[in-house]
Amino acid sequence: MHEVLNKWGREKTPFIFLIDFECKKPLCWKLDDPSAPIKINFQGLKNYMGGSALNSRSIFNLIKHPISIEAYRSKFDEVMANLSYGNSFLINLTTKTPIEIDLGLEEIFHRVQSKYSCWLKDEFVCFSPETFISIKNGSIYSYPMKGTIDATIPNAREILLNDQKEIAEHATIVDLIRNDLSLVANNVSVSKFRFYEEIKTQTGVIGQISSEITGTLPANYQEQIGDILFKLLPAGSISGAPKQKTVEIIQKVEQGERGYYTGVAGYFDGENLDSCVLIRYIEANNIYRSGGGITFQSNLADEYKEMIDKVYVPIF
Repeated sequence: MHEVLNKWGREKTPFIFLIDFECKKPLCWKLDDPSAPIKINFQGLKNYMGGSALNSRSIFNLIKHPISIEAYRSKFDEVMANLSYGNSFLINLTTKTPIEIDLGLEEIFHRVQSKYSCWLKDEFVCFSPETFISIKNGSIYSYPMKGTIDATIPNAREILLNDQKEIAEHATIVDLIRNDLSLVANNVSVSKFRFYEEIKTQTGVIGQISSEITGTLPANYQEQIGDILFKLLPAGSISGAPKQKTVEIIQKVEQGERGYYTGVAGYFDGENLDSCVLIRYIEANNIYRSGGGITFQSNLADEYKEMIDKVYVPIF
């Protein structure tokens, strides 16, 4: 698919792309294709008309059925063993949580309040807060997100910013993303390190930490837009470091492919590009996917709670 995207980039043809975590079933459509089975709302940019008729419901029920802490412990212990052997410094562990929700996936798409929303017919809905990469005026930006907390806790911001485990985890991912961007850009630097933001959920507010990393692309970057995307995959924030070995560990521990979950989706408008990491994700069979980064400093109970806390739908 990267050759198609390179061609469209060279022609400055606007398009949408969707790439799974394993890069086995990437998809792309021209932005104005009325037959595309995908809808996106990326910070106000949409590829569809209407949808207001689906916005009539103000109350919904969400019931979570997470795996037991014993089942989670088995996966967590295997991840910790790999960390202790030195096979990885950071591993993103995710699990599946069956949910009960009285909304359909397309209805959720039209109702959520999220930086990035994406719906693929008969497949999934995603309402992601995390940018993968954006390209503006020849510069590339990435915003890795690592570190979350219940924002209603007193001094939540200070607690999260000063948590040594979270500091180490975030620094590892920032270093990985900086190295990744250096594959496609020059003058790569960390322009903002560990800034705090808050996201509303239907049960409260989650605090999170992100950084901004920037670089300068070559003058003809549009002609290489597909190559740029695939060189940066999978996203470091939802895999780990070192990336190749960590992905092997993830596949063994999680015992199955992630598919579009933790893949990326985005659009190119002919000049600039915006994209997200496909987290906060519900599959067609009402399976919610969530997880977090594990380091040697991680605590089982905290990681289990974080995995459950990330099961939310931002409808207000």
